[in-house]
Amino acid sequence: MKVFEINSVAGIRSTGRICTDIAKMLFENGHECKIAYGREKAPDFCKDYTVNIGTKLGAYARFARGLVFDDQGKGAILGTKKLIKEMKAFSPDIIHLHNIHGYYLNIRMLFEYLAEADVPVVWTLHDCWAFTGHCAYFDFVECDKWRTGACESCPAKGEYPPSILRDRSKKNLKEKKELFTSVKKMTLVTPSAWLAELTRSSFLGKYEVATVNNGIDLDVFKPTEGDILTRLGLEGKRIILGVASVWERRKGLADFLEIAKKITPEWHVVLVGLNKKQIAALPENVTGIERTNSGRELAELYSAADVFVNPTYEDNFPTVNMEALACGTPVVTYNTGGSPESADEKYSKIVEKGDTGALLSAIYDTKKTDGINAERFDKNEKYLEYLALYERILANKTE
Repeated sequence: MKVFEINSVAGIRSTGRICTDIAKMLFENGHECKIAYGREKAPDFCKDYTVNIGTKLGAYARFARGLVFDDQGKGAILGTKKLIKEMKAFSPDIIHLHNIHGYYLNIRMLFEYLAEADVPVVWTLHDCWAFTGHCAYFDFVECDKWRTGACESCPAKGEYPPSILRDRSKKNLKEKKELFTSVKKMTLVTPSAWLAELTRSSFLGKYEVATVNNGIDLDVFKPTEGDILTRLGLEGKRIILGVASVWERRKGLADFLEIAKKITPEWHVVLVGLNKKQIAALPENVTGIERTNSGRELAELYSAADVFVNPTYEDNFPTVNMEALACGTPVVTYNTGGSPESADEKYSKIVEKGDTGALLSAIYDTKKTDGINAERFDKNEKYLEYLALYERILANKTE
C-alpha cells in the first residue's frame, strides 16, 4: 500500500507529528508513505520521505493577500503543480489530506486533480475550516451561519486565517462546497466525536465520517523526574500549568490571568507557548516560557505540576490533556468542543466555559495520582485505526 499525505507542516507541531506518526506506522507494517508539506522545515528524521512544496516568501505573500482579500487557498500555482507532479510520480493507493489551509496550496487546482484522479481520498479535519466561509472555529463567537450556507459579515473575520479588509466568507463557502464535494471517493476523519457531529451537519455530510482519536507517545509522556522547578526558581510552589502552541484569545489566556489574581501565595502559574510580548506583560505569580519542541522538557513540566488547566473556548481533541494525564497530573478544562473527550472521567474536572470561579475551585480540589491508565492514549494503537481504514477503503474499491 502507498499513502501520500498532504499537510501544512511535517514532523513538527501537532498535525505535523500526526503525519509522521502515521508514516512510521505504515513503514512498520510494510507499506510506503510520502508527505508533502508547505511551511517551515521538516526535521532530519523524516527528510527521506517528505517533500517541501512551498517557500517562506510565498507563504508570506499569500498571508498578506489573505489579509486584504480573505481568499485563503488562492495562488500557490507553482507549489500545487509540484505537489500534483509528486503525487503522479508516487502513484499512491490513498491520498490523505490533513490541513490544506496555511498559505501553501491552491485548493481549486488540488481538488480538480482529486476529482479527476481515480484515487480514494482520506481527509482528516483538524478544525472546522473545511465547512465554513472563513474561520477554523466558531464557538467563541457563537456563530452558526455555516449550517445554513449563510456565511457573511463574519464575526471571526480577524481570527485565523485573518482578514483585515474584505469579507469574502459568502463566496468562500460557496466555492468550498463546489470543490470539496466534487471528489467521488472520499472519507472524512475527525479526532473527536464533537467535530464528527458538526461535519455531518455540514455540506460534507454526504461523505462517510469516521472518528480516530489523536494519540501521544507514551515513551515520552510518562511520570518524569527533573529539576525544572529549580531551574525556574519555583521550588516549594504548587504549580498550575498551561500549555498551548499559540496563546490566542480562544485558548483562555485571559482566564489564566484572572485566576492568577485570586490564587493563594503557595500557588504559581506556569504557561508554555507564550511569545516575548506576552511574557513581558505577566504578573509576578505567572511564569511564561516560549514554545518548546522538547518532549522531555514538557514531560518534566507536566510531571512537576500539581494540576494542568486547559481553559480553551474551542478546540478539537487537545493532546495536551492526554500528555498531562499520562504524566500523572490531573486535568481541569472547560466543557467545550472535544476537550472533555481527551480528558479522563476519573482524574479530570470539567467546568462550564468561562466560569473562572468554578475553574479555581476545581484547581483547589484536584490531587496528584499514580493511578492513571494512559494506555488508551497510545499513538501506536490509535494510528493502526488509520491502517484498518485504508485497508477497508481499498477492499471496497476492488469489490
